Amino acid sequence: MKDIVSLKNAGIYQEGVKVLQHVNLSVSQAEFVYLIGKTGSGKSSLMRTLWGDLPLRDGDGQVAGISLTDLQPSNIPVLRRRVGMVFQDFQLFPQWTVDENLRFVLDATGTNDEKEQDRIISEVCTDAQISSLVDRPVHQLSGGEQQRAVIARAVLNKPQIILADEPTGHLDPETAEAILILMRNLAKEHQTAILMATHNAQLIDRFPGRVYRVGDGTVVEVD
Repeated sequence: MKDIVSLKNAGIYQEGVKVLQHVNLSVSQAEFVYLIGKTGSGKSSLMRTLWGDLPLRDGDGQVAGISLTDLQPSNIPVLRRRVGMVFQDFQLFPQWTVDENLRFVLDATGTNDEKEQDRIISEVCTDAQISSLVDRPVHQLSGGEQQRAVIARAVLNKPQIILADEPTGHLDPETAEAILILMRNLAKEHQTAILMATHNAQLIDRFPGRVYRVGDGTVVEVD
């Protein structure tokens, strides 16, 4: 299968400081890969680089067919239509309904037809098992329900890969497992790759996958 993510001898920077060097990492189509490491080790900076939020200054990289080397601002919206992002802190508008949050993203990524938006939102909310919550303000939802809304948002544009940055970090063990099962099922159904940063060893034991460890300024694949 083709690589959806490929980094070769990459340097990862945060606020002008190199936090990771000589990074070699790949994620294939439909593959579920874990990124582990201590808080502050550089996991989030790596994710933000793949998301186009931080520049790739050293080495070579591509995500979903788009080169990260000299990534132009005009290409970032294209990248983000091909990449879904699941944040630990949700980053939803709390006073808005789930529907309003999802429409905001569709508007921002170029899907402006209302009927098409209706169809897409119905589909992703069914997949994320939140159809009954679509008209509820986000601040009225539980943590697990909000994370399901975030996952629905991440798959709006049928991305080639989902980047999940500690998506279960604030959830209780039972809810965390349910969220991971949901993500894995969606990945399998849509042939979507997932790169998930986590420190939850129990989830990795329960749902094995290829693992990269981030630490000491670099990234190493764990055998």
